[in-house]
Amino acid sequence: MRYEILGPLRVIDGATQSSVRGRKVETLLTVLLVRAGEVVTHDQLIAEIWGERPPRRVTAGLHVYVSQLRKLLGDATGTGASPIVTRPPGYLLNLGDDELDAQLFLQLAEDGRQLLRDQRFDTACDVLEGALSLWRGRLLDDAFTGPILAGCAVSLDEVRLECDEMLVEARLQLGRHRELIAPLYGLIARHPMREAFYRQLMLALYRSERTADALRLFQSARQVLREELGLEPCRALQDLQRMILAADDRLDAETTVIARAAA
Repeated sequence: MRYEILGPLRVIDGATQSSVRGRKVETLLTVLLVRAGEVVTHDQLIAEIWGERPPRRVTAGLHVYVSQLRKLLGDATGTGASPIVTRPPGYLLNLGDDELDAQLFLQLAEDGRQLLRDQRFDTACDVLEGALSLWRGRLLDDAFTGPILAGCAVSLDEVRLECDEMLVEARLQLGRHRELIAPLYGLIARHPMREAFYRQLMLALYRSERTADALRLFQSARQVLREELGLEPCRALQDLQRMILAADDRLDAETTVIARAAA
């Protein structure tokens, strides 16, 4: 069986897809999945499902949702057996041989990171594209209040952005700078505080014989950072600006930027 949480929650068994109805049951399953193999206490589950205002009979309500979820997962396997185990002071979900897309995503991200270190750029592109393709949306559409899911969402989003950065670096190393310009403008629009994307786009523009655009982008980054954070661009951006102004020959070849990103 395969569980997918990188987007709308899905439980897939072969060609059969089971839907989880009810936001509270969705939240319960997602919490147990992101903590698979670990006991999640009653208090933690209550905080994730109901937040700071649980109902009076919250323990009974939790038992009802666990029972519903056990039935759903038992029906999905066709055996009636559920992977949810009662383990005081809470519950544990045993994945066993089942798959969780978030775990696969993190493994592919780590594999891509190592491939960059090894300078195997073609393979790195394939692996990182595979990692990013697992995303179909955001974790529970951001409709959560508890610390476990909120923390998990932040962590997964950060790794997702890192995958974007690493994929761009690999493509830059392969000389695919022209095709990166439009996607990088889009990434900057969505993540205007992410200085790595400015650096990558400046380099792509410079290598595409658009030196003036690269320098204007640096000024744009400086303005955004000053207005939003009161900061100057990071050293990497400033160094790249100086190299562009000096028409440094090292910018025309494979650079050592990748070493910093993959370290």
